[in-house]
Amino acid sequence: MKILGIIPSRYASTRFPGKPLAMIDGKSMIQRVYEQASKSPLLTKVVVATDDSRIFEHVRNFGGNVVMTSENHLNGTSRCLEVLAKSDENYDVVVNIQGDEPFIDPEQINQVAELFENSEAEIATLVKKIDGSTELFNPNVVKAVFDREKKALFFSRQPIPFLRGIPKEEWLRKHDFFKHIGIYAYRCDVLKKIVKLKPSELEKAENLEQLRWLENGFNINVQVTAIEAVSIDTPDDLLKLTNKT
Repeated sequence: MKILGIIPSRYASTRFPGKPLAMIDGKSMIQRVYEQASKSPLLTKVVVATDDSRIFEHVRNFGGNVVMTSENHLNGTSRCLEVLAKSDENYDVVVNIQGDEPFIDPEQINQVAELFENSEAEIATLVKKIDGSTELFNPNVVKAVFDREKKALFFSRQPIPFLRGIPKEEWLRKHDFFKHIGIYAYRCDVLKKIVKLKPSELEKAENLEQLRWLENGFNINVQVTAIEAVSIDTPDDLLKLTNKT
């Protein structure tokens, strides 16, 4: 099975312009993500997908694979499809790797890629058990529920399921809750289909793209992981990270 790892990378970020080129101990964020992803033995190739010439040249300068893409993509999913369409090689699966996790563990990539050993897997992602009330009730932390075959049933910014008749301070003692870890993988023929889908009502309600796929009948297989990479959203996040390293 041939698996293409794609790292969407934009220069224009509202909260952190130029984030991919921010330096962390002598290396840019995008270089660190690229090098970590390249350690995964399951990826046939790793490519950075960008719409910015500065990022493009920077990746070329450190010897990475990079593809220039359109500025009009609304999300990383459609940017991944453009890279796939421009590729001279055929792939079975695409892994969409977050470009703001400079210390992503290659094992996370392995875990999501391994889900495609199941020939029926269409889309795959990771979840992690929630162990604190702050995360559980934080609307910025996306929660997930899944069935016995580890297929996603729903994603929400609210804690799901709702535990009726149980005080909220006791929820974590009474039930296992899971948060979504934002790495996706898609079988290539499925990626071509989901990019064509129009925004759905559930997606618009929660502002979660994956609900569009569920609402249109696509399966999302999940793997429970104990690993979570640090995501850099703001300059303050970067400052906290560099102070730790």
